[in-house]
Amino acid sequence: MRLPETFRVQNAPLRPLLVKELWDILGGRALWTMLLLMCPLIGYSFFQAVSLYGEASTAGLQSPVLAGSLSPLDGVLVPTLGAFYVAVTLLFPFVAIRVLGQEKESGALRLLVQLPYRSSTLIAAKLAAVLAAWVLSSIPSLSAIVIWGMQGGHLSAPETLNLLFGHLLYGLLVGAIALFAASVSESAATAAIVTLAFTIGSWVLDFTVAGQPALLAWIARLSLTQVLRTFEQGLLSAGLVVGIGAAMFGFAALAKVWLPPGVQLRDKVIRSIAWVLVVALALGLTTQIKLSFDVTEDRRNSFPAADQHLLASLAQPLVVTVNLAPEDPRYADLQRNVLAKLERALPKVSIRLVSGRQSLASNAGDDRYGEVEYTYGTRSDVSRSTSPREILPMLYGLAGVSPPAPAAGGDYPGYPLVAGRQVALLWFFVGLPLCIALAWWWSRRLPEPIAARSRRRFTHEDD
Repeated sequence: MRLPETFRVQNAPLRPLLVKELWDILGGRALWTMLLLMCPLIGYSFFQAVSLYGEASTAGLQSPVLAGSLSPLDGVLVPTLGAFYVAVTLLFPFVAIRVLGQEKESGALRLLVQLPYRSSTLIAAKLAAVLAAWVLSSIPSLSAIVIWGMQGGHLSAPETLNLLFGHLLYGLLVGAIALFAASVSESAATAAIVTLAFTIGSWVLDFTVAGQPALLAWIARLSLTQVLRTFEQGLLSAGLVVGIGAAMFGFAALAKVWLPPGVQLRDKVIRSIAWVLVVALALGLTTQIKLSFDVTEDRRNSFPAADQHLLASLAQPLVVTVNLAPEDPRYADLQRNVLAKLERALPKVSIRLVSGRQSLASNAGDDRYGEVEYTYGTRSDVSRSTSPREILPMLYGLAGVSPPAPAAGGDYPGYPLVAGRQVALLWFFVGLPLCIALAWWWSRRLPEPIAARSRRRFTHEDD
């Protein structure tokens, strides 16, 4: 007979379970095959990024103005890790599915749920294995960053860590989706299709509804591709991090609901609906979290420090009424250069899009189209500019304060570098694949006694 739930949970050691899950990851071919495929993929992306950055740096070394536009974040890190994003999107689900899909296909899941662990503990252990798999799969990307640093390339710690943190959250989210897909599917192949429907479906969602107004704009923000975009821009958004955490928790909760076999389908559906509603409410609340941090070295997402400090002291609400269509390029410039920065700088700001439900063509005959009205307290003014150099003095005039004195020496210097590429080619196409092949061979020989001891430990605890 199975022991009472409370007694079994309190006396069940977690180490054998974690060892068993880690062995399932290391003992399969999926992880190592993905690592081998990632070597040329990331290596070629790094090679191309360094080549293009070197060509731009040749002119930047002769002109300080051109050098100021050279950022390793945009020129090297984002393109290189973009290949990592593609690999995680298309290949990592097959690795994550293995931690559960193989047990369902072999029937071992029915024995696993009889062990003295809650379903939530089993899912948490599998998520830990997914995390370990992501850490291993990030080795090619991390090696590219190391090579760039060894060749003299500049790396800003906040920018780099923020970007890696975004990729970590994205990988764990894909892993949580894969676990959910494996829990509701009877085979690993079906689970892979379900997971790719989420990941590749996000690309389709971006192309079809991105930039659309109202409800469609909110739906577009649910796309998985939006997860990395903020981090690639050098922003650390508290609302986005909490939202990703809520989504991961939701998929893990759904996996817990569908994990135990033998539970009636009706009960699983009811519990799933309840969890979906809870997570939807949580995601709605995260949209109200406006806290974000600009971690870029060139402060591209913020006004100059003196302006930031002065804007933060303005206590009255600012209302911005934009008479532009969402697809208008001027609205994109205004959003990037002014509106997004105002939302992070001012304590109280609201933005209204007057032409949000109309297209660019339908506003062609409107004389007021293109105007942006700024209302601060009881005073207002109108501008058609998308440049902060014109908008900020106008706002200071509405607030009745003097513009701050510009700070000296605040310009971004840029980091031009013409780096060699032979080391990268040799490492990604010869050295790293050889190391991965040796690690694969080692994993199939050494950990087997550990796995055997873990199985005996499981059997002893179950008895």
